[in-house]
Amino acid sequence: MKSGSFSVFLLLAGLAAGAQRISPDTVALTHGSLIIQPINHASMVLTAAGKTIYVDPVGGAAKYQGLAAPDIILVTDIHGDHFDAATLQAIRKQNTVLVTPKAVADKLAEADKAGVVVLGNGDSKDILGIGVAAIPMYNLPADAASPMHPKGRGNGYVLSVGGKKIYLSGDTQGIPEMRALTGIDIAFVCMNLPYTMDVNEAADAVLAFKPRIVYPYHYRGQGGFSDVSAFKAKVEAGNKGIEVRLRNWYAG
Repeated sequence: MKSGSFSVFLLLAGLAAGAQRISPDTVALTHGSLIIQPINHASMVLTAAGKTIYVDPVGGAAKYQGLAAPDIILVTDIHGDHFDAATLQAIRKQNTVLVTPKAVADKLAEADKAGVVVLGNGDSKDILGIGVAAIPMYNLPADAASPMHPKGRGNGYVLSVGGKKIYLSGDTQGIPEMRALTGIDIAFVCMNLPYTMDVNEAADAVLAFKPRIVYPYHYRGQGGFSDVSAFKAKVEAGNKGIEVRLRNWYAG
C-alpha cells in the first residue's frame, strides 16, 4: 500500500472508530463539569478543569481519533486490557503526564520512562491541578497463593477535581479499602468474573461506600457480560439515593 493510501486508510479507520462511540455523559461538578467518554471495557476519557485524562488506554490510537490529546494518562495494572505500551507510545504527547504503579513502569521501554509518575497504594500527588490518590485494588483473599491481582501491584485511583471526588476501581473485588471510601461523588466499578466481582459483591460494595453516581464498567468476563440491569436494581433497592448510570462500554 502506498504511503498516501495508508494515511487515508488510518484516517478513515479513526473516523469509523469515533462514529461507533456512544455519546459522552456530562456530570456537574461544584466547579465546572465532568465529561465522560466511554471507549471500551476499562478504557475511558475524562475531561474536567480544562484537562483531558485517559484511563487505561488500549487498542490502538484509532480508538481515540478525534478526541483531545491526553494531559494525563492513568494506568491501573499490567494486564493487556489496562496496559498497552504500543497505544501509550502512539497517543502520549511530549507534555503528557503518565501515572502508573511501579509494576507498569517496570514494563515500559527505557525511552518511555522519562517523566513517568509512579504511585504506590496510599500515595497521592497533585498533577496539573488535579489530585490523584492511588488506592489498593486486589483479589480476595488478600493472602491467596496466586491471585490474578495481588495486593500492592495495581492501583485504583481517586481523583479530586472541580470540588468532587471520582473513583476508578481498576480490577478489584469488594475490598475493605473500597468499602471504607467516603465522599465519592462519581464511581466507576468493575464487575466481571472470574477476574473481579460478581453482581452481588459489586452492589454490596457500592452500598457500603455510597457514591452519588455509579457507572458499572469492565463488565465483560469469561462467561460473557455481567448483568448490569441486575446490578442497578440491587443498588437502587438498597439505597435510592445512589444513581446507577448504565452505558454501553462495548459499542465500539
